[in-house]
Amino acid sequence: MNAVASENQPEHTLPRWQRWLLPAVIGTEGAQRDAHGGTTVPRSARDWVVDFVMFGFALIVCFGELWTNHRNVGTTTFVIDSVLGVPCCGLVWVRRRHPLAVGWVAVACSMLSEAAGGAAIVALFTVAVHCQPRRTFQLASLAGLAGVTCGFLYVHGPSRFNFGTLFSWVVVTIAVVGFGSFVRARRELLLSLQERARRAEDEQHLRVREAQLAERARIAREMHDVLAHRISLLSVHAGALEFNPRASPEEIARAAGVIRVSARAAQEELREVIGVLRAGSELEDVQPPQPTIGDLPRLVEESRTAGMDVSFKDALEGRSLSPILGRTVYRVVQEALTNARKHAPGEVVTITLEGDSSAGVSVEVMNRPWVGQAAPADRDDGDHFESGMGLVGLTERVTLIGGRLLAEPLAGGGFRLSATLPWSETDD
Repeated sequence: MNAVASENQPEHTLPRWQRWLLPAVIGTEGAQRDAHGGTTVPRSARDWVVDFVMFGFALIVCFGELWTNHRNVGTTTFVIDSVLGVPCCGLVWVRRRHPLAVGWVAVACSMLSEAAGGAAIVALFTVAVHCQPRRTFQLASLAGLAGVTCGFLYVHGPSRFNFGTLFSWVVVTIAVVGFGSFVRARRELLLSLQERARRAEDEQHLRVREAQLAERARIAREMHDVLAHRISLLSVHAGALEFNPRASPEEIARAAGVIRVSARAAQEELREVIGVLRAGSELEDVQPPQPTIGDLPRLVEESRTAGMDVSFKDALEGRSLSPILGRTVYRVVQEALTNARKHAPGEVVTITLEGDSSAGVSVEVMNRPWVGQAAPADRDDGDHFESGMGLVGLTERVTLIGGRLLAEPLAGGGFRLSATLPWSETDD
């Protein structure tokens, strides 16, 4: 399936402006985390903004705590606070690549430094978003222990323990872990939906490819009997000339004319299927030769008998079209009538055939509601044109002879299926 998808569709990528507004791990296709939750995907514009905000938050907490503590703690404690707190702020910039390592270092430093508390909060949030819940719980437990140690080291006033510090650490830890877990769950949901959409698109391309191959194999089986008939005619008349050297000039000319016509017809049939025949195609279930444009009146009459209101305008009547062209016209009309009968029962169907040797053949089939009749409310406009596998094969057939197929909904209700085909007549 991946090989088919790579040949028939562009790489799955989001528009650039959407990638700017999404985390890089979501906006970049194929982004994966390593065993520790890290990723090497380049930051998106949104990631840079978030990192600047996080770094600014860590710096504000760091220098705010240093300003508060320089008057209330001893010199040694203040030096330790500064030496551990300021470098931890720089770790914010590598937290995406090494979230777990940064988390352990920052939270461990926060056990001895209140200035490292901002960086520790950012690191704990990152671990909650990128790492497994088990790792998050372990780091959250260490953060709670940091509240206890800081409560002993950074005492303001005559008391021996700062309960406010412990309470703040517990509340902030719970809030950060909860919000980080929510963000993680939301991202995993988005990634799963993204993967599901990618698989659905790959499967759709695969179904289209399978329909194309099935149509080509069917055309190959269809042409088996036709080519056998043409070649047998060539063999019979060539053999007659070989074993009857005393034939009259009129007989020789007549046989040569039959050979020429049969060879030309065989050449046209081969032109249709060249490149379609596949190695290993099974030809046991061979279908008889397909109908041509001369069978269209019978097809229209069958549709009318089935209850359809069909208007048939044939400007090509009396023109001798080649078998390939006539059969393709027949298939276009047949597919259009099938779609109209299936998806728009009760609507008026108009079939128009026209063309000449210079402009080619134009086939147009339209179905519209009766005057004053609204289109059915439960009909999905355009659905059978966009997703029907029958039109995939029909497009393949039309393209093989150099034509073009168009299927589109009409304003006010109804649909139109039209084909433009190159002109080709029989060589009488």
